[in-house]
Amino acid sequence: MRKFVYQFNEGSKEMKVLLGGKGANLAEMTNIGLPVPPGFTISTDACKDYNDNDQTLSEEIFNEVLTHLKQLEEKTGKEFGSNVNPLLVSVRSGAPVSMPGMMDTILNLGLNDEAVKGMINMTNDARSSLDSYRRFIQMFGDVVFGIPSYKFEEALSLIKKQRGYSQDTELTPADLEKLVTTYQDIYLNEAAKPFPQDPLTQLRLAINSVFDSWMNPRAVVYRRLNDIDPNFGTAVNIQAMVFGNTGNKSGTGIAFTRNPSTGEKAVFGEFLINAQGEDVVAGIRTPEDISKLKEHMPNAFYELMETCELLENHYLDMQDIEFTIEKEKLYVLQTRNGKRTAQASIEVAVDLVHEGKISKEDAIKRIDTKQIDQLLHPAFEKTALEKGEVLATGLPASPGAAFGKIYFDAAEAVAAAELGQKVILVRNETSPEDIEGMAKSEAILTAHGGMTSHAAVVARGMGKCCIAGCSEIDINEKEKRVVTAGGITLTEGDSISLDGSTGKVYLGEIELTEAEIGGHFDELMSWVNDVKKLDIRVNADTPNDLTTAIHFGAEGIGLCRTEHMFFHEERIAYVRQMIVAETLAEREKALAHIKEMQKEDFIQLFRIAEGRPVNIRLLDPPLHESYRKRKKIWNDWQKIRGKHSPRLKNASMIWQSRIRCLVTAVVV
Repeated sequence: MRKFVYQFNEGSKEMKVLLGGKGANLAEMTNIGLPVPPGFTISTDACKDYNDNDQTLSEEIFNEVLTHLKQLEEKTGKEFGSNVNPLLVSVRSGAPVSMPGMMDTILNLGLNDEAVKGMINMTNDARSSLDSYRRFIQMFGDVVFGIPSYKFEEALSLIKKQRGYSQDTELTPADLEKLVTTYQDIYLNEAAKPFPQDPLTQLRLAINSVFDSWMNPRAVVYRRLNDIDPNFGTAVNIQAMVFGNTGNKSGTGIAFTRNPSTGEKAVFGEFLINAQGEDVVAGIRTPEDISKLKEHMPNAFYELMETCELLENHYLDMQDIEFTIEKEKLYVLQTRNGKRTAQASIEVAVDLVHEGKISKEDAIKRIDTKQIDQLLHPAFEKTALEKGEVLATGLPASPGAAFGKIYFDAAEAVAAAELGQKVILVRNETSPEDIEGMAKSEAILTAHGGMTSHAAVVARGMGKCCIAGCSEIDINEKEKRVVTAGGITLTEGDSISLDGSTGKVYLGEIELTEAEIGGHFDELMSWVNDVKKLDIRVNADTPNDLTTAIHFGAEGIGLCRTEHMFFHEERIAYVRQMIVAETLAEREKALAHIKEMQKEDFIQLFRIAEGRPVNIRLLDPPLHESYRKRKKIWNDWQKIRGKHSPRLKNASMIWQSRIRCLVTAVVV
């Protein structure tokens, strides 16, 4: 029999293609003794089998799942579907390549009307038990049956408004019991069937939905944007639940072992007290800085710091770690190589070499060429920035500078960008469905969420400017309106500028200037020069082009296209004079100007090159074009020169004709 399911202790970090990144790393962390809640992984082979059989989960695979579920019950001492001591699980996707937030997750699976009573009796905590149940109904409805989350959120907002609450954590057990009933009514109305009470039915449907999410639109877009093989498929991780929503000595968060924006060697992250993991990523609540965890739960904080150091030393790279604390006990739910900005990639890679953890060759391999391009993005011009009007300040979630017109809907942002507009996507919080709008935008601004929210993580991966958690603005997405704390109202199409390095939002468009590359860039490039086998030359047509190219490490000019020397408005006028000249004297006069300009350019190019090779192209006859096309041009010339010339009706046509004659002369 083929094996489709693996306990965490059966895998390792080398098995990412089979177990997905999440499953392979859960296995690795389990094997090195970290506090990982037990579980098992349904492999990517099962996903391929599911797709090959018309999106059907075979009985063979599901029976194997049930065998491993039995082992999980034995490890936890709990029973799946029990009314006395219920085992609850999370069902999470895990592709071989990191795709943060693009596929589906369901938490608290296994709860029903009876199991929640057993959980209340077992934990003596009605509030967290009912809170977990209402979350489960919402996530299950959204993921499995596509019930829009906002319908559940509206019900939540309504009961909070009726009770005068500002936070979800203020809801009482009675409030939550009422909310569970309301959520079940929403589910019945939308799905045309009652919420399923059988845990095994819940489990099968959840597995199907996670496999289906491999082909959901946002995942397809993300794979296309990041060149990820669509044939990989996703694994499914079934893991015993731990609960961060059990009071003020519980919580959840995300920690990076280094700063993903700057590369600074210091633990960077956020957490929420009395919450579950999706709360941090979704940006519904603005979390606290990870350093403040020390005040709330010092023992858990120090254990987390030790875990961060252990994992970075084990993986030899910056790690992005998800964790939950249940009644002061730390659990690690995931680790992966953290998404980071281009600048941070270089800083981290070079620092790891200095620390003796990786070689120079390894550091070079870790820098994607697309990331180097991100470093060339412009910043705001300092004088213009000083005069700019600051509208609000949020969290500097991803550095960079950008301006554009504000749009509140991802689809409308895409449409505007495709018409050539510079777009700023403005949302209360982004979700994975916004991925294409984020990709098309110059920058992203959110009112909610923190430095590890969906908007922040995805923007850093894309190299886009992002400001998150900007609580000084009130965003009404339905009415397409932003109101600042200072009373300024902006509507769709108004222009703003974002500085992702400071978190400041400015009114209007701030002038941009060329980027300045600092940090470890020059050191990294010196290592590249030591091992490279090819000379790197540049297409440069003017002295300014070559100066910029040498600044970025070019070793000469591969091609100087002389015709490009005259594209500037002040120069092209002499080319036009030469073409339309009526006499030889007029043409020679124009050519004399052209000669002096070109001569001076060549002198400057050679001086700037300082002995580096320079290849100059004096003529570019398009001989690669077809004989038929050249013959047509020749025939046109004959017509213009011959008997058809009296038919030319105006001067502009004469100029066009002479230009065509010049091209023909070169071609023929």
